[in-house]
Amino acid sequence: MSRVYNFSAGPSMLPEEVLKKAQTEMLEYGTSGMSVMEMSHRSKDYQDIIDSAEALVRELMHVPDNYKVLFLQGGGSTQFAMIPLNLASKNKKADYVITGQWAKKAAAEAERYITVNRVASSADKTFSYIPKLDKSTFSSDADYFYICYNNTIYGTRYTELPQCDVPLIADISSCVMSEEIDVSKFGLLFAGAQKNLGPAGVTLVIVREDLIGDAMDITPTMLDYKTHADNGSMYNTPPTYGIYVLKLVLEWIKEQGGVKALQEINEKKAKILYDYLDSSKMFKGTVVPEDRSLMNAPFVTGNEELDAKFVAEAKAAGFVNLKGHRTVGGMRASIYNAMPVEGVEKLVEFMKKFESENM
Repeated sequence: MSRVYNFSAGPSMLPEEVLKKAQTEMLEYGTSGMSVMEMSHRSKDYQDIIDSAEALVRELMHVPDNYKVLFLQGGGSTQFAMIPLNLASKNKKADYVITGQWAKKAAAEAERYITVNRVASSADKTFSYIPKLDKSTFSSDADYFYICYNNTIYGTRYTELPQCDVPLIADISSCVMSEEIDVSKFGLLFAGAQKNLGPAGVTLVIVREDLIGDAMDITPTMLDYKTHADNGSMYNTPPTYGIYVLKLVLEWIKEQGGVKALQEINEKKAKILYDYLDSSKMFKGTVVPEDRSLMNAPFVTGNEELDAKFVAEAKAAGFVNLKGHRTVGGMRASIYNAMPVEGVEKLVEFMKKFESENM
């Protein structure tokens, strides 16, 4: 077997230790006599799994007691509707910062139900920076303030949070547990699992309790946070196997020393890649240095044919899914928690070799 270095933006690579553990438990979990995939979500064995997953989220992210941890379905895209439906019943207004495709889509979805004030945008420079905010542009009667903490496609990240007087909401899909985040500064955080937490199909939501229970009358039962909070994320059959693998990933994160330890490794990986990009005569990063993501690093050569050649040769060498998003072009290396330092070092070695052969 020959595993590649997978730089996909998501679904992304998982730690080998997690895959091997899932493999050994595929036919039988514990002494249950069955696979988790065959297990009733109402069984004691499965209750132990989901309870352990929640406890690990709380431990690793230092989640305060007045927050609910939910395991939902529908991806981040469903959260784009759930958030306004649940949190904007009072004034039906919210502020959004547009820093990429996902914030843009979130605002457009929210606009189906409420008034959206786009307080700032970095679209003028292909979302290559995080815009500076002017508090005078904020709505005085907004129900919440929305950001995408880390922008998967464009490779930007917030290093300073907006100072707002309403609940701050953040999409942390591509940076969850890659760096320490103070949960208490947010009203709600959500993350699709398929980047840093596990396989596609699970969405983690961390929501402050006082924001639950005031959904709009039109809110479907399955899109009401109260439905899931009152039923321990098991109002209906949850994505049982995905939550199980997520639990294994959380155990792995704890074994690595927790989020703080992983952040140090992630900063090291990012420095290796960005230092090379800054010194290269061929490859250039597309993001302003002060807003660079630790997780997603887009870069270009400035020549589309050369970009395509690089992606093809990289794939042949075992570095896959490096093609950039169509709105940016070029390449993008997503270096999530499961990507070892060695993977980034070898990628840079390959880039140096490609540069020397093609200049």
